[in-house]
Amino acid sequence: MLSTVRAIFQNGRIKLLEPIEIPEGTHMLVTLLLEEDERFWLRASQKSLDAVWENSEDDVYAELLTR
Repeated sequence: MLSTVRAIFQNGRIKLLEPIEIPEGTHMLVTLLLEEDERFWLRASQKSLDAVWENSEDDVYAELLTR
């Protein structure tokens, strides 16, 4: 099973930002998310999210919910 956990690199160690329970000796892959990369992916995904959520077709559903 793949899981994603947010963490930071601090004082030469990887510090998890949320508590998790994992067995001792669990193998991991660490993907670095540099600040400039994070901004790029947030901007790139925003366009897709806007296309899905901000469209006139949704107005029909919103109107039905008010009835």
